[in-house]
Amino acid sequence: MKCIICNGENIRKTNINEEMKIGKNIVCLPINIPVCTTCGEKYYDRRTIQYLETEEKRLKEGKVPLNEVGKVLEYNN
Repeated sequence: MKCIICNGENIRKTNINEEMKIGKNIVCLPINIPVCTTCGEKYYDRRTIQYLETEEKRLKEGKVPLNEVGKVLEYNN
């Protein structure tokens, strides 16, 4: 398989944190997907997309326990 962006051939299954915005929060979901090691292009199969959609729905419904790992602060001048 060649990368559709850079035509590189170094595409490897990689553990990444997919960021999903839920309200004003950002939730990191760990997934394992093919990623081009040259340019960073990510490749999602149908099963992964369905998983992300299901988890997004569950997160919006408040059905998933979450751990706070940091803060995002907004500057109001």
